[in-house]
Amino acid sequence: MNGKLRLFFLIRLRLFHLYTFTLFLSNYSHFIHNSFYQEVMEEERPWALVSEVGGEFGLLEDMADIIRQHFHIVCYKDFLQNPQLHAPRIQVLLMWKYYPEAELNLLRSLPFLKAVVSGGVGVDHMDVRSINDLGVKVANTPGVVSDATADLAVGLLLASARNILEGHQISVDKGTFRMPQSFMGVEVTGSTLGIIGMGEIGYKIAQRCKGFEMKILYHNRTKRSVEDERVVEANYCQSLSDLLRRSDFVLLAVKLTSDTSGLISHKELSLMKPSATLINISRGQVVDQEALVQALHTGSIRAAALDVTHPEPLPRDHPLLGLPNVLITPHIGISTVATAKRIVGCMVQNAVAAVKGLPLPNEVKMK
Repeated sequence: MNGKLRLFFLIRLRLFHLYTFTLFLSNYSHFIHNSFYQEVMEEERPWALVSEVGGEFGLLEDMADIIRQHFHIVCYKDFLQNPQLHAPRIQVLLMWKYYPEAELNLLRSLPFLKAVVSGGVGVDHMDVRSINDLGVKVANTPGVVSDATADLAVGLLLASARNILEGHQISVDKGTFRMPQSFMGVEVTGSTLGIIGMGEIGYKIAQRCKGFEMKILYHNRTKRSVEDERVVEANYCQSLSDLLRRSDFVLLAVKLTSDTSGLISHKELSLMKPSATLINISRGQVVDQEALVQALHTGSIRAAALDVTHPEPLPRDHPLLGLPNVLITPHIGISTVATAKRIVGCMVQNAVAAVKGLPLPNEVKMK
């Protein structure tokens, strides 16, 4: 009996060892397979050229991580140090805040480049037609920037109208002991807003300003639908001059084209009310800045609030910087964390489509 028990337990022990060894082999094989698969997938990820990650002007790490889910990243300075290594790998150029610049010499040096994707709406910083002639597609990221840009436009309007920046400076000044009663702004509620460029961003601005009970006028290449106008209670001005004469706030939300470059100059500024404010969130080149300086200096218009200038930033001795009735922000219309992440996500969608040979969701084509 004892011999049979010993044999039974010995067999059980051997079977346990065999099971343990088999389980080890299975797990080891699974580990090797997964490691190999991960290495293959890692190697198969395409490469993207970006300006830089981190630092004062580069992509935030959270934004870079969105790209890394689909691409290996090559920073521009690393590319310049070893272009022979990196050039054959790069299939997309992801442009953030206009960098890396889509210079044709750079693009020609990338033999397998499929797309240039720019974060934001404007494409006036690229020669789209010449890029297309190289067989490279171009995409941007409309839609995802509209809310943040519209928010800033309203912020500029309010800050200028109610002298918010000046009020802050008075409040923190060590020499302030009483608030001057002459420190007065202008009324926003019930005033007239004239929007030049009633695209998606312009329309979102109208939606926000309706909440201030503003009378909304707009001038656009094409008239919005009756329903669109009804929702925001906007009235179409076929004549730009008519809008300028009637508006307390004139807000520019147009794309930069040959037709809109210099759209607001001496004549247009002279048509505005002396109590009017000009707000520009489009592009600096839409406004003749010399004419604007003169209008502000002479009191032809009350004030200007600008998120865009030309160039950016302005030279430190530019006369606009010395005027007390100008508010300037450094082109921050899209600069929120949530919007930046959505922009990068949209850039990646377009880039992945380009690499796979699929239609780009936001491809820009020259007419």
